[in-house]
Amino acid sequence: MRFEKRLLGMVILPLLAGLSPGEELSASVVQGTADCAVATPNGIAAGEAQADPWSYGNHQISVWLGWPEGTVVFKPGGSGFLTRNGALGMKFGWRRGVSGQLAIEGRRLDATAPPVRAEVPSGYGARGFQATYVIFPTPGCWEMTGRVGDASVTFVTRVVKIGDGPTWRRDVP
Repeated sequence: MRFEKRLLGMVILPLLAGLSPGEELSASVVQGTADCAVATPNGIAAGEAQADPWSYGNHQISVWLGWPEGTVVFKPGGSGFLTRNGALGMKFGWRRGVSGQLAIEGRRLDATAPPVRAEVPSGYGARGFQATYVIFPTPGCWEMTGRVGDASVTFVTRVVKIGDGPTWRRDVP
C-alpha cells in the first residue's frame, strides 16, 4: 500500500497536474497527497436553475472546482501567485443563493499549518457571483468552508507547488 501511494505521488499526480515529461513534484508536495479525499463537482450552482459541471455546493452557496482531480496546482507559467513569505494564492469563484457577506475559512488536514486567508472584495452585490482570493500558507490537503449567514459549504482540496511556482508575486504577508 505504501508503494502504491508513493507511485501515485510520483507518477500519476504529476500527469494530472499538467506537468511536462521530466518535471517533478518536490518531496514536500508528494508527502500526504494520496490520503487527501478531495471533493469533486456535484453540479449544483447556488441560486441557479441550470447545473454547472464544475460547481460544488448546495442551493445556498457553491464554489467552482475546475481543477483536475481536486488539485490546485501552482507551477511556473501557471495561475495564482506567491506572497513574499511563500504562501500560495489562487482565485476562487463562489455563488451565493442567499443574501449576505461571504466568509471563507480553511485548515490543513495532513499537517500543522496556519489557517488560510481570504480576500473577499466588495462590489459584487449581496447575492450571485463572488470572486475571491484564497491564500494557502503551505501546500497540502486543505478543508475549506464558505459561509453566508447560516448557509455554508465545506469541501476538501489538495494544494501542490511545483518548482518555484507561478511567476506572479504579490507583496502581501
